[in-house]
Amino acid sequence: MRVLVTGGAGFIGAHLSNRLHEKGFYVRVLDNLSSGDPAALAAGINFNRGDVRDIPKLWSLLQGVDVVYHLAALVSVPASVLYPREYNDVNVGGTVALLEACRDVGVKRVVLTSSATVYGDQKTQPVREEMIPNPAVPYAVSKLAAERYLFTIGRLSGFEAVALRIFNAYGPGQPLPPAHAPVIPQFMQQTIGRGSVVVFGSGQQTRDFVYIDDVVEALVSAATAANIDQETINVGSGQETALAELIEQISATVRAKANVIYNSEMSGGIAHLVADLTKAKQMLKFKPRTTLADGLRKLYELDPRFSRAANKKGIAIS
Repeated sequence: MRVLVTGGAGFIGAHLSNRLHEKGFYVRVLDNLSSGDPAALAAGINFNRGDVRDIPKLWSLLQGVDVVYHLAALVSVPASVLYPREYNDVNVGGTVALLEACRDVGVKRVVLTSSATVYGDQKTQPVREEMIPNPAVPYAVSKLAAERYLFTIGRLSGFEAVALRIFNAYGPGQPLPPAHAPVIPQFMQQTIGRGSVVVFGSGQQTRDFVYIDDVVEALVSAATAANIDQETINVGSGQETALAELIEQISATVRAKANVIYNSEMSGGIAHLVADLTKAKQMLKFKPRTTLADGLRKLYELDPRFSRAANKKGIAIS
């Protein structure tokens, strides 16, 4: 099977591309390298630098492709509040451009990586795919719009379409930008470095943290699973963890006490968010295998940024 992965040099994209390559898929990657790194891709993967809004380039890359994984997107929630027009242009406009090209070339299936942020605050947990979305930030709005375009154009054009709503993915290689860094690598870096772990809100807000290998297995299954056309499917761990508990687990993993500062004047975002995995289990045969404790240990041991920093600080890695 031949696949194209947009955003395939990014965090999730590179892990997915490498796993598909291991399984014998022919993999093409398109990435503009705004945050991706082609060095993360295995030898034998066909890498192409470019923008997902470049339809002529897409026509070329889509020749002979059976399945498209669409991961190319801007992903920072805080940045989307500052730059909503840019997020709409890339996340919505880029999706529409890709779908047009898939229609023109005759792709059989498109798998979109959407986001759990589309749910926003819900009255009950865990969240199910049938719940009415309540997006609270432009990033979430852009992802919900991308889903709607995916299903509409897929239905009108005849290709199969599925959206996987990814919860808080983490693992080795996750970027650590200077601003708006993802919570797990940021907290781990600060704890190892004896810096301050700043938590907005009370720290009792909960999230569903899912290890990258589990996310990738769900995505791989979505390439060939039957009867998933026009479906939206949650991908998470199914386990709810408070940020305060996460910090305790990170401290235990790296064997260093975190210096926690709570900023109650800043919003901690959505109060609670955890995935109902019923559909994923039924449709993708998905079963998350990595507990948070095991995932944090793998991140600590496998990501050289943390293992090297720990060695410099004299922290033992078992």
